[in-house]
Amino acid sequence: MTPFPELRRTALTTLQVNLGYRCNQACSHCHVNAGPSRRESMDEQTIALILPVLRARGIGCLDLTGGAPELHPGFRSLVREVRAEGIEVIDRCNLTILSEPDQEDLAAFLAAEGVTVVASLPCYLEDNVDRQRGQGVFERSIQGLQQLNGLGYGQPGSGRELHLVFNPQGPSLPPPQEGLEADYRRVLGERYGVRFNRLFALANMPIQRFAAMLQASEQLQTYRELLRSSHQPANLEAVMCRSLVSVDWQGVLHDCDFNQQLGLGLPAGRHLRDLLHWDPAGDPIQVAEHCYGCTAGSGSSCGGALSGGN
Repeated sequence: MTPFPELRRTALTTLQVNLGYRCNQACSHCHVNAGPSRRESMDEQTIALILPVLRARGIGCLDLTGGAPELHPGFRSLVREVRAEGIEVIDRCNLTILSEPDQEDLAAFLAAEGVTVVASLPCYLEDNVDRQRGQGVFERSIQGLQQLNGLGYGQPGSGRELHLVFNPQGPSLPPPQEGLEADYRRVLGERYGVRFNRLFALANMPIQRFAAMLQASEQLQTYRELLRSSHQPANLEAVMCRSLVSVDWQGVLHDCDFNQQLGLGLPAGRHLRDLLHWDPAGDPIQVAEHCYGCTAGSGSSCGGALSGGN
């Protein structure tokens, strides 16, 4: 079996930080096994390193993930500090968090700080979303989108970016992103008056909760073979791990969020503090079988498809 091609880093442009695994949802496709019962959470000492690292490496984007990153008690103060430096902040938002108790002012906070919202909405049909994410999630997600729209998100000229994320329902590749985005715009606009900037189509990674689900239905190996057979070498130039480093809730560095969940840290146990004096550009990236999930078909990254077609 031919291994996944070797990769090396380019300049670091994004610091992706997982603040913890606590979430108000427990989605079937979640590759971090997040949920309401998880208690892992980044400590204050590690959070205090984030802004100095962004300054030291000249990184222009902080990408906050979880769980639901907004549930971390230090989320808002971190966002304020980083935005005050003029650095972009991305909030990977599940939308239902906007209507959780004590979070009713969250959307207004994100708007006031100019945070880019990347929101999970795996389909524009209610039944499909609720099947994947839980009963009533679609309705609450639409309400969250409407709230964000009311604050200027997704509106032309507002400067408040709102992007949606699509995931397939099962072991298949996403359809072409451009056509799917047009469908999302039409249905969400006509039925709910929702507007957004871009749609990101992401393949589901065969790890953690999604892998367990595929294993139970005896589809895991078939899906892995689909990803491998759909590999497009041209996508290697744009995979996210080349310009991004992933930080887990303990501050340990990984090449990407997926490697993080598989315990594949950078060599020598590199920590966030190391980035104060160390530039990873040019270093090799740890690759494995799951990496085909990023290069299959149109490709998949934190910013959606990497190329135009499957």
